[in-house]
Amino acid sequence: MVFVLIFWVLIWLLGIAATIFFCLRQWIQRYKKKLHCPESENRLHVGIFHPYCNAGGGGERVLWCAVRALQNKYDNIKIVIYTGDIDATPSSILQKAKNVFNIALEVEHISFVYLKQRHWIEAGKYPHFTLLGQSLGSIALGLEAVCKFPPDIFIDTMGYAYTYPVFRYLAGSRIACYVHYPLISTDMLKKVQYRQSSFNNKAYVARNPFLTWIKLNYYRLLSKTYKWVSCCSETILVNSTWTENHIVDLLNVPLKTHRVYPPCDIEHLKSLEHIENNEEILIVSVGQFRPEKNHPLQLQVLYELRTLLARDEALWNRIKLVIVGSCRHEDDYERLHNMEDLAKHLSLENSVEFKVNVKYDELLNIYKRAKIGIHTMYNEHFGIGIVECMAAGVIMIAHRSGGPLLDIIETSEGCQNGYLATEAVEYAASILNIILNSAETNQNIVYAARSSVERFSEKEFDDQFLRAISPVFV
Repeated sequence: MVFVLIFWVLIWLLGIAATIFFCLRQWIQRYKKKLHCPESENRLHVGIFHPYCNAGGGGERVLWCAVRALQNKYDNIKIVIYTGDIDATPSSILQKAKNVFNIALEVEHISFVYLKQRHWIEAGKYPHFTLLGQSLGSIALGLEAVCKFPPDIFIDTMGYAYTYPVFRYLAGSRIACYVHYPLISTDMLKKVQYRQSSFNNKAYVARNPFLTWIKLNYYRLLSKTYKWVSCCSETILVNSTWTENHIVDLLNVPLKTHRVYPPCDIEHLKSLEHIENNEEILIVSVGQFRPEKNHPLQLQVLYELRTLLARDEALWNRIKLVIVGSCRHEDDYERLHNMEDLAKHLSLENSVEFKVNVKYDELLNIYKRAKIGIHTMYNEHFGIGIVECMAAGVIMIAHRSGGPLLDIIETSEGCQNGYLATEAVEYAASILNIILNSAETNQNIVYAARSSVERFSEKEFDDQFLRAISPVFV
């Protein structure tokens, strides 16, 4: 009797859910038709989902270059950006794109839909089961977005795959996506399975077999749902070989997966002339203040470098690390303050400078002065900052993993264009090698680096992006 009662309760709940779904779908479809007034019935409404469009990171460069490419290709489109930056005006957002990325856009056919529920996708809101919480939160944010503006074509440029069914089944939108980083990767599954601690696998979980079993099955369930929602996209663009390998492995849709390297400001940066300064050896780091960027490792590198130069204080006093990054919200600013405290703790405050949300012109001046660049993220999906440093004539040292290893940096003798490292001591040794190298050796590395980055230009991105995105515009 109890099971019969439960069965009928489930049927009743499913009936209510189906009724709500169909009512909401009909309302959205009617609203969508109203957007197509007679004088614009041939115009396509393209919605681009990027809740942090004003963040100023590499993902935002992809966004604005994609918008510019679409505007140049299609005359009959109106672009709508879904953003949670409710405190920023459209003009200030577009001006920041100009200041930070040197990207000027036609503002006439760009509008913004402001989303007030962005807090549902904040990682800080979910101290446990963060990925699940953010995924469910993105559904709520997607519902707000589709109710405010149901587009003909929906393009996700931040990786919120759980919004795809919302737009496909409620608004009847055609779906495309640009994936910077898969929600779940086989690397993450292996770390949990082999009980290795990391920033997304806490030590107390790695030490406990039962918690490890729970988390492993939780990740496997997420990977299955991620596959289902991602397959709602008609074309999947990925930013690197590393991401492509994981997406193909997870989704098993190789024919609609396209590798499109992110756009980098190659031409302008290659023309920069380096400012020689014998009194200063400037090391630069460029990247958002996010936990996975592993900025503390950069301070450890500097600490190890000081140890290597213990007998050459004069040389050590010439070295300075400039960490350039952008902050999206309070959590990022807190990480920045923690970094400043760590620098003081290691007695490095006189050798480190933090620059936050710098303008493009200021970044160019830093590139002109910098001799060495470091990037410390493990399995960086690509690394726009790495490519830009190389184009600017800065000798890069990046983590031996992900995009830097598979796509960007070559260390073989005769065609070396940079350095790869893993541990702080290895980074420090590479920095010292560059400092002690002959001018000719370093110049050969710079020349090889500048030659190798042509395939990451904005023009190459435009061509490959438009080719891969074209199925949803047919």
